[in-house]
Amino acid sequence: MTLNAARIAPSILSADFARLGEEISNVVKAGADWIHFDVMDNHYVPNLTIGPMVCQAIRPYTTAPIDVHLMVEPVDSLIPMFAKAGADIITFHPEASKHIDRSLALIRDHGCKAGLVFNPGTPLHYLDYVMDKIDVILLMSVNPGFGGQSFIPSTLQKIREARHRIDTYHATGGQEIFLEVDGGVKVDNIGEIYAAGADTFVAGSAIFGKPDYAKVIAEMRSEIAKVAR
Repeated sequence: MTLNAARIAPSILSADFARLGEEISNVVKAGADWIHFDVMDNHYVPNLTIGPMVCQAIRPYTTAPIDVHLMVEPVDSLIPMFAKAGADIITFHPEASKHIDRSLALIRDHGCKAGLVFNPGTPLHYLDYVMDKIDVILLMSVNPGFGGQSFIPSTLQKIREARHRIDTYHATGGQEIFLEVDGGVKVDNIGEIYAAGADTFVAGSAIFGKPDYAKVIAEMRSEIAKVAR
């Protein structure tokens, strides 16, 4: 990977929702690459957040990709709604779909990039037969449901394993697949996470909780540069 391949995706879960449009504009101006959009249903995860109407409302504030992470069950009914609302990327948890292949195909059929999300305790074997339909692999480095949690160190080995799967698949002619990490990503650990093989980094309170977004994002890129290959 090169430094240019690293993408910073601030999670609006930690943004000021009273000023959400302004927050998104500011964080993109500060150097963010994607906007990460966490959807929780108080069923698959023990929290309730935002839906397609909010995605549609923020779409005019940025041309940056909106990365919708569905922490919901079931998923298929929401996929067309978020695609219509302006999502560019839609990811979901394999445990939340009865037919993973069909859900991935549904996302792509609606013009979005598709991906699977893996909780800390979810094995990667769900990837075995669907790599051709995946654009993003998102590894959770915390148990999903709440922002501000600490990074689980064992995720580093899982990142290495996922990177090996992606590189092996790509070497045989497979499409590009992003490797995204979400949970406890901060300036002081992003270099280690990048070195393990991740190329896309979700950060919530590490960015939106700080007074200078540009400074934090620049510091993150600086840490990545120290270990860039």
